[in-house]
Amino acid sequence: MMTSPTMTGAKSRLAVTSWSTRTRLLTGMIALTAITLLVAGTVSYVFQRHQLNERLDGSLIRTIEEIRNISKTVDPNTLKPFAEAEDLLYAGMQQTMLGPTQGMIGIGDARVRWKAPVTVDVQLDQDPEFMDWAHRTSVDQIKLDTVKTELRTYRVASVPVQLRSDPEPASFIVAYDYSAEVRQLNTNYLILAGVGMAIMIIAGVVAWLLVGRMLQPIRRLQETAQDISESDVSTRIEVTGRDEFADLTITINQMLDRLENALTAQRQLLDDVGHELRTPVTIIRGHLELMDSTDQADVEQSKDIALDELERMSLLINDIVTLAKANRQDFLIIKPTPVGVLLADVLEKAKALGPRDWKILHRSDATVSLDPARITQAMLQLCDNAVKYSAPDTPVELGSTIKRAPGTPPLLRMWVRDAGTGISEADQQRIFERFGRGSNIARTQGSGLGLNIVTAIVQAHGGSIHLSSTPGRGSAFYLDIPLTPEPRTTEESAS
Repeated sequence: MMTSPTMTGAKSRLAVTSWSTRTRLLTGMIALTAITLLVAGTVSYVFQRHQLNERLDGSLIRTIEEIRNISKTVDPNTLKPFAEAEDLLYAGMQQTMLGPTQGMIGIGDARVRWKAPVTVDVQLDQDPEFMDWAHRTSVDQIKLDTVKTELRTYRVASVPVQLRSDPEPASFIVAYDYSAEVRQLNTNYLILAGVGMAIMIIAGVVAWLLVGRMLQPIRRLQETAQDISESDVSTRIEVTGRDEFADLTITINQMLDRLENALTAQRQLLDDVGHELRTPVTIIRGHLELMDSTDQADVEQSKDIALDELERMSLLINDIVTLAKANRQDFLIIKPTPVGVLLADVLEKAKALGPRDWKILHRSDATVSLDPARITQAMLQLCDNAVKYSAPDTPVELGSTIKRAPGTPPLLRMWVRDAGTGISEADQQRIFERFGRGSNIARTQGSGLGLNIVTAIVQAHGGSIHLSSTPGRGSAFYLDIPLTPEPRTTEESAS
């Protein structure tokens, strides 16, 4: 049976969802914690077993020493040296303090002569296998040994008791229930493992909740990305907290702002371009449709109108291409530029735009980093506007200076000032918009993109453009470009 592509895709998405970042992160954390606890617990258990063996052997050795010391003393009943081994066994057992897992017996004449009180849990004489070992063991030397029976595993110390006055051999045997000691150690570690497992589960639940809360910006980002469509990018992610995720959220929101602005500008450009190009196309089509091909004068007139409109369309397209390049990194070619020389070149080129009283009012001879070609383009666009909206032989003043203010970087200010018609306050913001024109400006006087291009050039330099205008008295456009580092300057006035 073949699986359809839709089902396969659904399974893939399900697999991706079931092993989300949250799941993988917590699985890795829990696995690392479990491995750490396992390794630490194993090492600690081996160390504790070693310590247990040393503790039991140390206790048995001390008991052996105590029995040897007792043999060197006197019988408390006769106040004389011990005469019989049985008496020495009795005295040794009386002075031996047994732990909860210890037992002892005294063997003489191949039988148990003395044993631990019935209150002691470990009764060695009740284990037949142990007693077989006890009777077989040598009574000639001290012995430490491990004895395994069906009932228990013992750690045993056997001390031979031999007196000159008593030829019968005897032995004092003390033993630990080694299996009980190990069982207690194992129980402690099982409890520790259970507590560790419970803590790990609780920590896993808490971490699941914390990681889920930390990843909320990621989920909101995913939801926002799903909500964003080609025509609507207005959705934003809520910023919570002050951590790295909050910084990421702010960055993404800023990216969405830029994307929305770019899409809005793109739609506006398409609408404006469509509107601006529709008019010349309509004019050309109308004249061609109404043209009388037998009338030479009408043909010439229609041709001139068509060529004029096509020329305006060509200028409009060139301006649109310039604006499209404004967002590219290679739009500017920055290099050190003498401002005085740049301003003189602009003046020489501007004189060809029309008969005006051209002059440089103030000039800075600073050398700054900027794109001379783009700044020249912006200044000539302002000069062209000054020619269009001023009378012949009226003054048009150019200038440049370095402005400094406390706490702010120095600025290169360049300006073009005319004595033309001026711009009303209501139009002063609109003229900087794409295809924006003043209310007293005819459509045929330009594409409506000139000041928009100037603004793009200045903003690409990190600067801004300002306008000061009074209707009937002229306008002044100022280009402010921040300079870093501060240039060396020489200021001068010129006429």
